[in-house]
Amino acid sequence: MSQRAATIVGGGIGGLAAALALHRRGWHVEVLEQAPEFAEVGAGISLWPNALHALESLGLADAVRALGAVEATGGVRDLRGRWLSRTDNAELVRRFGQPLVVLHRADLLRVLAQELPAGSLRAGHEVSAVHDSGHDLVVEHSGGKSRPDLVVGADGLRSAVRGALWPDAAGPRYAGYTAWRMVTDPLTQPPAQGAATWGRGARFGYTALPDGRMYCFATASLPAGAASDASEYAELLRRFGSWPDPIPALLAAVPGDAVLRHDLYDLPPLASFVRGRVALLGDAAHAMTPNLGQGACQALEDAVTLAHCLDTTSGVADALCSYDRLRRRRTRAITRRSARLGAVGQLSWPPAVLLRDTAARLMPMRATLRSMAPVLGWTAPDDRASATQSKDH
Repeated sequence: MSQRAATIVGGGIGGLAAALALHRRGWHVEVLEQAPEFAEVGAGISLWPNALHALESLGLADAVRALGAVEATGGVRDLRGRWLSRTDNAELVRRFGQPLVVLHRADLLRVLAQELPAGSLRAGHEVSAVHDSGHDLVVEHSGGKSRPDLVVGADGLRSAVRGALWPDAAGPRYAGYTAWRMVTDPLTQPPAQGAATWGRGARFGYTALPDGRMYCFATASLPAGAASDASEYAELLRRFGSWPDPIPALLAAVPGDAVLRHDLYDLPPLASFVRGRVALLGDAAHAMTPNLGQGACQALEDAVTLAHCLDTTSGVADALCSYDRLRRRRTRAITRRSARLGAVGQLSWPPAVLLRDTAARLMPMRATLRSMAPVLGWTAPDDRASATQSKDH
């Protein structure tokens, strides 16, 4: 039997994870990335227990944990610096089997990329068309044409694969607020715990990275495409420079040219993540706002679930139907939940802000963790099968 081949369009976290999961199951893989190199811009990423379970199924959880930081506690504060809610990483481990790990996105991308055959990573390859006649599957790109058995569209919010085969699907929708992301220089005395501070129509969060650095993020309710009169760093200082400690000190430690700004979007639900032998994955399938920290986590879940379905179901098309059934309902629910949390976090009317903060302060931590169980309690399909077998024996 000839080796099956997969073309993955998009060399981000989800695309590389899918390529690795398939490679480990004997597939020949190529990853087409339109950028001139496989790299992630300078920002952090939170990997919740469900993402660590996905990485564990790829054999990479230990390597990723070693590169990341695990904070003992964190939570949400109000504009006076008072705690509204707290989280405990030890309790996450007890309930869900893994901690919350924060690391630089570039480190995670490097861990994934170095496990793949060097020849499979093809930077500078822009996809121009995807055709699936049922008998012939063709990907046209700047390096020529590929005729794989499977195409995975992991090419982000404005996916070329989705545009080619889902031409009538609704486009991305603006969440109503913009976001800044940044990483500080190493601090001699970094904050002992991370936090997200909720204001009125704005938020500022921070969490530890290794080596004394902090990953920071901020949001503000603004029209899509609104431009700052000054630099983005100056805009951050104007908006958040007087917020509670340690936010001013963190901003002082951010290089002025290292602030990233992006308007935030999510994707309206698709009727299916698959078309024939083509599957969408990650943001291309279900882009979501970052309020739950689940964007990359869900892409990792997608990747290992897709590989599992292809490994356990005869025929690519049937396997993709199983993948769609397992992933679409779950990611739709998480996308909605993230949007709702973002709307709450961005409240600006003072009475609504007071009600929000009071409700958050009265919510016990155990209730918060219990409400997150449907998201964080996920385990890889192989893990569920192993658990069932162990229980049976």
